Amino acid sequence: MYHILVNRRTLVMCLLLICFSFIHAQTSFKLKYNNSTVYTGIEVGSKGVKMSMVEIGKNAQTNGAFNILKDTSINTDFISFTPPTFSATLEGLYNLYMTAEKVYKIPNKKIFTMISSGVKMQADKEEKTNWINNLIDSFKIKINEPDRPVIVIDVRQEAFLSHLGIVPEARRYNTFLIDIGSGNTKGGYFPYGNTKEFYLFQLNWGTKSTANATDKMCGDEKSLPNFSKQMSRVLAGAENSEIIYAVNSSGAYPLSDYIAFSGGIAWAVATLSHPELIDNSVIPVTFDEVIKFSEKIYSNYASYSETNLVNISSDESEKAAIRKAVKTVHGVFDQKSLMAGSGLLLKIMRQFVSIYETKQFYLVKNGQVGWISAYVDQTISK
Repeated sequence: MYHILVNRRTLVMCLLLICFSFIHAQTSFKLKYNNSTVYTGIEVGSKGVKMSMVEIGKNAQTNGAFNILKDTSINTDFISFTPPTFSATLEGLYNLYMTAEKVYKIPNKKIFTMISSGVKMQADKEEKTNWINNLIDSFKIKINEPDRPVIVIDVRQEAFLSHLGIVPEARRYNTFLIDIGSGNTKGGYFPYGNTKEFYLFQLNWGTKSTANATDKMCGDEKSLPNFSKQMSRVLAGAENSEIIYAVNSSGAYPLSDYIAFSGGIAWAVATLSHPELIDNSVIPVTFDEVIKFSEKIYSNYASYSETNLVNISSDESEKAAIRKAVKTVHGVFDQKSLMAGSGLLLKIMRQFVSIYETKQFYLVKNGQVGWISAYVDQTISK
C-alpha cells in the first residue's frame, strides 16, 4: 500500500509505472492453491482508490484460503467532494479497472467494484450522495458497461462481509472481529451460531481521527513528548466516553473466545512486531506485546527500521520480503500515527483482559480483501 498525491500528470505517470511493473500479467502470478481463481476488488475509500488482486481457493470460506497477489492504492481524497478530487478518483478507478482487465486479463465478471462505508457515511453526513451517484454513472460510461454493478456498501454490510471473508468458518461463531480504520472502527460477531443475525460494533474513533484530535490538542507545541502526553488524554477520554460502553453493550465478551483486529494499524503492528512471521497473514499477539510495541514506537522508533528488522533473518529472500513490507508500512504510517493507532488498539484490547479470563488476540494483515472473498463466495453461490 502506498499513497500518491494526485494531479492529472502525476496520476498518469504513476499508473504507467504500475502497468509496466505488471508487465508479466497474470502468467507471473505465484498461485498457492489448487483449483483457485483470481479475482479483483476495486474500492473507492475515504483516502483514495484501492485495488486488491486475490487468489481465492476452493475452500476459502472454510479455511480462509485466499492469497493477496497485488495490492495497490492511489490517494485521491474523494471525500473532499471537490471537482479535482472527483476527476482524480474517476481517473484512478478507471485506470485500475483497465489494468485488471487489459494488463492482467481478469474477466470483467471477476472484477468487483464498490464504494466503501466510510465514503457513504461522509456523503450522507454532508448531503453529498449525488457525488457518489455521479461517480458511478461516469465510471460506467467511461468503461462502456452500463449494467456494471458498483456496490455502495453501508457499515453493517462491510462489517458483515469482512467477518465472513476474514474469519474461517471453524471460528466464525466465537470470534469478534474489529476493524480499526482511518476515521472510525467497526466490526461485530454472530451471536446465535448462524449468519442470519449479526451484531454490529461501532466506534467514532480510528487511527487518523485519534492522531488528528491529539495534534489539535498539541497546539503550537508539536514535540513528540507533548504528542504522547496529549494522546494519553485523548484516548482516556475516548475510553471513558465511548470505548468501554461500546464493548460492554456489544455483549461480545462472554460469547467470543477470539478477538481479531483488522485494518491498517493491525497490519502495521503485526508487520513491525513480528517480521519473522512475514509470510503469515494472521498473527497471534498478547496484550503485553502490544503495550511493549507502543512504548517502543515512542522511545526507540529506529528499532523498527528496515535495517534493524531485516537482521532477524539470514535468508536473502526472506530479508527482501521483510524489507519490502516494512518499507511499505513506514510509507503509510509515520511515528505519530503508529503511536495513535497502537494506542487506540490497546484501549480496545484492554476491555477483553481480566485476571480471570483473557481472550486470545489476533492481528489480521490482509483484512482489506475480506469483503472481496465473502462477496465472491456469496455471488457464485447464488
